[in-house]
Order: sequence, then C-alpha cells, then structure tokens
Amino acid sequence: MSQAAVSENHVTDLDIYLGEYAAAYPDLIALADDNTQLSWQQLDRCLNKIANQLIALGIKPDERIAILGRNSVDYATLFLGGLRAGVCIAPLSTLASSETLAAMINDSGAKLLFVSDDYRELIEPVADQLTALLPNGLKRLESLDEFIADASAEKVTIEPDLDWGFNLIYSSGTTGIPKGILHNRRYRAVERECLPGLAIDKNSRTLLSTPLYSNTTLFLFLATLGYGGSVYLMEKFNTQEYLAHCEKKKITHTVLVPVQYERLLKDPALDTTDLSSFAFKCSTSAPLHKPVKQELLKRWPEGGLWEFYGMTEGGLNCALAAHDYPDKLDTVGQPTADCDLRVIDEQGKQLPQGEIGEVVGHGNRMMVGYHNRPEATEESSWYDMDGRRFQKSGDIGWIDEEGFLHLLDRKKDVIISGGFNIYAIDLEKVLLSHPDIADAAVIAAPSEQWGETPVAFVVMVNKSEADVEALRQWANSQLGKAQRISEVKMIDELPRSPIGKVLKRELRDEMVSS
Repeated sequence: MSQAAVSENHVTDLDIYLGEYAAAYPDLIALADDNTQLSWQQLDRCLNKIANQLIALGIKPDERIAILGRNSVDYATLFLGGLRAGVCIAPLSTLASSETLAAMINDSGAKLLFVSDDYRELIEPVADQLTALLPNGLKRLESLDEFIADASAEKVTIEPDLDWGFNLIYSSGTTGIPKGILHNRRYRAVERECLPGLAIDKNSRTLLSTPLYSNTTLFLFLATLGYGGSVYLMEKFNTQEYLAHCEKKKITHTVLVPVQYERLLKDPALDTTDLSSFAFKCSTSAPLHKPVKQELLKRWPEGGLWEFYGMTEGGLNCALAAHDYPDKLDTVGQPTADCDLRVIDEQGKQLPQGEIGEVVGHGNRMMVGYHNRPEATEESSWYDMDGRRFQKSGDIGWIDEEGFLHLLDRKKDVIISGGFNIYAIDLEKVLLSHPDIADAAVIAAPSEQWGETPVAFVVMVNKSEADVEALRQWANSQLGKAQRISEVKMIDELPRSPIGKVLKRELRDEMVSS
C-alpha cells in the first residue's frame, strides 16, 4: 500500500462522491448494521431528508451538531446527513461523565444534540447546563425516522466550502475538559486522495467495531464510503460475532486496535473461520507488540497486516507493512509520502538520524487547531526554518538508517531514575517475553534514592501460580543496571481506553491509593 502526496488545492468534497455513487450504484449496499441495511439510493434519500430538516430548523453551514450513541446506521446517516447540510459534526465519547459531556457540548457550540436512549441518563442531569442548544435542541423523539418524517428528500443545493468544519473530535484528556480537535472538509478531502492504496472500490466490504466518535474508526469509515464500498457497523466488539460477520459477509477491509487482535488470537475460532476474502487489515491507536504481529502473520495472513501510527491532530503518519518487513516489526514503519517527519530535542533543535527525541510531523492533513484554545495549539507546534508548522506528538523515538520510526515512550511517561532516562517500552518488551505474562505496563513511582523508579503491572496467564518477586528478579537479569524494576504488581486487567490505549494515569492513581 502506498499513500500518495496530494495537493490541497485539487481535491473534491466527500459528499459530492456520495451523491455520485447513489447514481452509479443505486442498489449496492452502502451501510448496514445488525438491524438495518441501506442501498446507496436509500442512503442518498435519507441524507437529503436529514440535511433538509437541519436546514429547516435554522442550522447554518459550519455550525455544529453533537451526537452521542453507539455505532449504528442511524448514527452514520445522521453524521453524513449533517455534512450534506454543511454542518460540522461533534461525535461524543460514550464513556465521558455527564459533567464532561456538558463541557464538551458547550465548548463545541452545538445547536442540536442527538442522544440514543441508552445514553439519555448521562445527559438528563446536565440538560439545564447546555447553553448553546436551540430551544428544541433536546426534544424527545422516538427515532431518527420521526425527526425526518416530514422533511423533503429533494437534493440539497448547498455548495460545500472546504474551509468549513467537518468534525470536532474531543481528545481523551487526562485532566480538565478534553481538547476539541477540529478538522475541516479539506482535511477529509485530502485524506481520501491519500489512501488509494487501501484498494477500496464498489465491491469492498469494510467491518468496523470501534466507535465512530474516534478517528481510529472514521478514517476507514470515510475512505470506504469515499470510494463507493460498503460499511458494516458492529455496535460492540466480541470475537465470535466479529468472526461470524467476516465469514458471512466476506469482509475485505477492517481496522482493529491491538487489544482486539489479542482477543481474536485467543479465540480458537480464528483458525477455523474462512477469512480468505480479506484484502486489507490494519492496527492503529496503540502499539502492536512484535509477538502479536508475528502470530497474526502466521495465523491470519489474508490481507497482510498494516500498522498505522499517527495522531488525530494530523501531521504525523507512518505505515508499516508487517507482511513485507518481518525484520522491522519493532517499528511503526516509515513516514507516508505526505509526511515530513523530524525528531527534536528539549530545546526544539532538530536532531540527526539515529538520535532520540520528540517526534514531530508536518503534512497536508493537519487539524485547523484545538477549538477555542489557540494557546494549546501553539504549545503543540514546532516550526522549521521555513516557518512551516509541525505537530508535536508527545512521543519519544528515533529514526533508523532505513527511515523506520522506533517509538520508545510518551514524553510525559519517560522514567528519570538517577539521572538516566528509562523508556517503559524496553522494560515491557522484556516482561512480555516471559511465557507466564499475558500483558504488562511499566510506570514511574517516586523514589527518595533515585527520584523515580520503574514499577511494573503484569497480567498473568495463570494468576494462581504467579511469583511476582521471581518475575522481578528474572526481568532485572535481562535489563541494564539503571533499568531495574523495583516492584512487580499483579493486576487482573490493564485499564484501557475504548481504542485500546493503556491508561497509565489510572495505574499511577492506583499506586498512590495503595
């Protein structure tokens, strides 16, 4: 797969393609979930009705609506119908608290809020705090069908402006209100043109099980529809249903996060399911450990295995074709054609190849900025000698002689012990090589002697037979003197976000409370 470099000035808005596919492939499936299926013609009619109803309610182009719900055809059509009206979509995390949701909705300035019944209880306690909504912005409706029952299905005449907002995605901030990451329609138009190597066409069938409020999901959701393929949405991931969908629907494309791949590898049905239809599968959002890549390549070779490294903020894009580079499985690949990747030191000086520092990137897929937070946007920026803005990743890494990026740690998670920088990934790799350890994460703990010291949290294959002190001694025998782990703690499961990232802040909180 290759990702092309694309000029920002010669791209077409996504919604124009959707209208063209409705005319070209009226009877082919565009969207489906376990309860509903829409052809391209039916989808086009539904998007027109949603767009016309939003316009009738007074929602103007580049204003925002917010959506809170599980993956479904209704969610997807509401998202796309809003875009047809020129509206920017704010998809909200279903794991956020009521107070955080209220803060995000108000920050977004959303004029309408769409909430599925199973999340209504999150909104009701803070409904009187939602200041930007229209007077009918929380009117109770039985269904999306009721919302559009009287709406016109006539073609919408709005000409999209590529500078209008496309989506406003809120980051999973550790403290305070998450930052809103604003993508305009140009970002998504450029993204479509950068992904021809995914080999999606009208015969492609993509299965998505991660939430639509995450860019992890949106990039492949939009790419599939943007090239005329069919999208199948799972409300919630489980291995049995996922594999059954793959076989029954002859799925060709998917994106999963590492924890989902790990669960599939534990399911014996993986080896008996017909996955021969696959043309492409990828992993993103969190590190996919080398042993997992190796086992996936062995047991699920169909469709190869791609690992994508990037940020919702844009600027950084790397891709690893694990099936083509078995000797590079400890990397996240090489920068894509549209990504200028650099490594900088603490003072902002660019470092030569091979030296360790913070990874920054520039490309023609970059966020407009953090919504309402110009100071945060500037803080996350680095500029080269030509004045081009690069996005800081917060990740520490280095680039090898062949241009492959090796990631070491999050900048904020680097352990400084006795003046030495310790990168958790080095310690985690050693722990994960032990046959009795199923999962592991290393964090910094305060130390009077060293300032900070590494503490490991491990998930055991067989908890009843675990000897954590023996494991600590074994791991330290494999590590350098400055890297030695001071304590190993056994845990039933590592805390993870919905897209599979280990929540080390929760492990640090556990250290404080224990």
